[in-house]
Amino acid sequence: MDRIVKEARGGEASKIDARRPLVVLTGPTAAGKTALSVRLAKRIKGEIISADSMQVYRHMDIGSAKIRQEEMEGVPHHMIDILEPWEEFNVVVFQRMVNQCLEEIYQRGNIPLLVGGTGFYIQAILYQIDFTENEENLLIRQRLEQLAAEKGSSFLYERLCQVDAAAAQVIHPNNRKRVIRALEFYELTGQKISQHNETERQKTAAYRSAYFVLTDDRASLYQKIDRRVDQMLEEGLIQEVESLRKQGCHREMVSMQGLGYKEILDYLEGKLTREQAVYLIKRDTRHFAKRQLTWFRREKEVIWLSKKDYQYDEDSILEQMLKRLSALDIWEQD
Repeated sequence: MDRIVKEARGGEASKIDARRPLVVLTGPTAAGKTALSVRLAKRIKGEIISADSMQVYRHMDIGSAKIRQEEMEGVPHHMIDILEPWEEFNVVVFQRMVNQCLEEIYQRGNIPLLVGGTGFYIQAILYQIDFTENEENLLIRQRLEQLAAEKGSSFLYERLCQVDAAAAQVIHPNNRKRVIRALEFYELTGQKISQHNETERQKTAAYRSAYFVLTDDRASLYQKIDRRVDQMLEEGLIQEVESLRKQGCHREMVSMQGLGYKEILDYLEGKLTREQAVYLIKRDTRHFAKRQLTWFRREKEVIWLSKKDYQYDEDSILEQMLKRLSALDIWEQD
């Protein structure tokens, strides 16, 4: 029976939450989000939207740990393989595209699952952050981009450390786009972007949502990260980067700043040995996972799912998620 009808008959129509449902499944890299998201989607008649800043790019399959077609098990996936590595992509583009995906999923009567590890992208959708641009934004951005080209990313990152240490803590020094955005925001508003993000977190979500964070204890997670990097190399990560080079991809592209790609690019250009490149990929991926967890701890109403707490039994984790979705009136079992 329809949820609204049931509540109205019970004389509690005033308590109806008219917001549309949205399930978020996130967590640090290598935690196991992909497989769990497919199982969850199959149970709740869901469609998956990738909240990953790298999986949007074609030809970048291995380094982004992109889901394979056979792993999707018939579940519709969105925001994967939609752009070439040289095309423009940022949180504004992401939000616009995802909003369109959401409308189409709701029209089909299905539940959207936002799945991935890019916390800022998730926040942009969950709270529908306003990224209205104006000419002044563009002028400041162009000047900062010119500074980065002349003096390097480290110069801008040092400036960010001075004006907004909290933002610098969760932004990688090599993530030039996010460093520039944080400095741009500070120059434009006089406010720290870390404070702005904290304010956004206090807003009421635009959706009737469940925000799941799948995680593991640090030692286990780091072992999985190291194994994943080894597996990527076995599957042909070096050849993938070499192919991208031949297509004209270079280190100044946002896509090539992704973990694994820039290090292998340095190896191919003779700036690193293979061993040095592998060491840096593993180390920086562990650091990235740590920053992801720092971000998620700052979010509100997060439902933590520690794999260790469930003795690594994915059936138990899935059942717990279904119980929470039912309790939050996001999904009702037939």
